[in-house]
Amino acid sequence: MSKTSIYGLTYDELKIWLMEHGEKRFRADQVWDWLYKKRISNFDDMKNVNKDTRDLLSENFVLHTLDEEIRQESKDGTIKFLFKLADGNLIETVLMRFHYGLSVCVTTQVGCNIGCSFCASGLLRKSRDLTSGEIVEQIMNVQKHLDSVGKDERVSHIVVMGIGEPLDNFDNLMNFLYVMNDDRGLNIGARHITVSTSGLAHKIYDFADTDLQVNLAISLHAPNNELRTSIMKINKAFPIEKLMKAVDYYLEKKNRRITYEYIMLRDVNDHKEEAIQLSKLLHNHRHLAYVNLIPYNTVDEHIDYQRSESSSIQEFFETLKGQGINCGVRWENGADIDAACGQLRSKQIKKSKAV
Repeated sequence: MSKTSIYGLTYDELKIWLMEHGEKRFRADQVWDWLYKKRISNFDDMKNVNKDTRDLLSENFVLHTLDEEIRQESKDGTIKFLFKLADGNLIETVLMRFHYGLSVCVTTQVGCNIGCSFCASGLLRKSRDLTSGEIVEQIMNVQKHLDSVGKDERVSHIVVMGIGEPLDNFDNLMNFLYVMNDDRGLNIGARHITVSTSGLAHKIYDFADTDLQVNLAISLHAPNNELRTSIMKINKAFPIEKLMKAVDYYLEKKNRRITYEYIMLRDVNDHKEEAIQLSKLLHNHRHLAYVNLIPYNTVDEHIDYQRSESSSIQEFFETLKGQGINCGVRWENGADIDAACGQLRSKQIKKSKAV
């Protein structure tokens, strides 16, 4: 029997597992504290846990399923980690520094099947979902790196926007969110966590029915079906009408603001006409809508797409503002490293195949 990551268990799952194996209820508190507060690297480091229990844990679980392959550090403080999984697959995790704290972007799948024509993440098709333990361990590895630097810094925010479609890995995503939000562990507030989706409408309903108050971001990127389908294949299955119906349900259940991600592609979706269309699309939700305009990170494999001119971005921004839509421009972090999501992973896989 292969061992699984202990980080894949929520607190309640850990407590039940320990009690089923003859342990007292308080053991869960001890183990959880060692995992997430003291952040040990070996089960034997749990000093106030008896040896039999430590042996039981080491016989059934592992603490390390990710190995750091590459670490790229940007002048702006962004760090991109390339991790190798136990099966040899590669994933990316990114630490970003903002005025409000340290945010980590995590990956949820090995590869991506959504097929956005401009995205480096989709260059390699999805081979499998990540387990909840593999997602949690990305955060733990970043936090342990921060611990090793010795500046008493902590991960304060999480964005689930890395490689893959998070809502397509729903159960593992939810376990990850519960572990991160647990106040006995890392205690990252739900409102400091954002989950991004390409628009899986049926899963937005499920997400709306959960009890966590985490933020939702939708990768919209176009205000009409014809344009959105041309750059995002997912729109064939979930056209804008279906997506906005799911948005209505989410807003009714959660009454929480949604961020709409809109990547700015030169002469594709960046005209004033699209800005007006987007304003009309979001008009009825404008009090709970925020549009994040994202200048495109160019990728060698997608030479058909270029970043919008600054003047086009400014006009788009001003048009949305003029129509009463809250919006902002998000300039990328890590511009001097492989900034685009999936770019470092894709490059490394190409190198290994060339050897």
